[in-house]
Amino acid sequence: MRPPRLLLILALAIAAPFASASAPAVATEQVAPVTAADRSIGRADAPVTVIEYASFACHHCADWHQFVYPVFKSRLIDTGQVRLVFRNLPTEPLQMSVPAAALARCAVPDRFFDVTAALMHGQRAVLNGGTLDAWYVPAIAASGRTRAQIDACTTTPATRAAIERDIDSARASDVDQTPSFFVNGRRVMDPSLGGLEVAIRAAAAR
Repeated sequence: MRPPRLLLILALAIAAPFASASAPAVATEQVAPVTAADRSIGRADAPVTVIEYASFACHHCADWHQFVYPVFKSRLIDTGQVRLVFRNLPTEPLQMSVPAAALARCAVPDRFFDVTAALMHGQRAVLNGGTLDAWYVPAIAASGRTRAQIDACTTTPATRAAIERDIDSARASDVDQTPSFFVNGRRVMDPSLGGLEVAIRAAAAR
């Protein structure tokens, strides 16, 4: 799929304020609360909420979603212990990460994590010289939308605002790398399965 020109304009418009922010945010352990606008998987009333800030152009994020997430989901999400919330924090190259964030945002909400899986799985091919067109095909197929619906949605003010809201949330919590995780509002520095499980058990016990 050839990314429409408006999608690239969207990328530049969102990237501009993010790239120009030179002063770091005030460090904080807390993170913005989850709202209905967030994309999440797992029981809404799960005792522990894990918030992930990630970029579709970040190879560490792709590794986490390919190798850690499947076990994390089966052990913690599918058993009702955890709800996982995904927030976009686009990283370079922004012409790759921002349109992908918009594509995922425009999927049927229940398909968001299916699209995330497709984009993370195909990321390496793009970083190694593959085309964005080929990268988008399986993601759109998983989205529950048609290509025309995705193209129309990705350029709307609502989609741009949703991504900017995630970026603003990351800034406010002093998040400057991806992936970054918060467990019940508290930042966790160890993103491994073991590190997250320790933090989740501690949060559940509080």
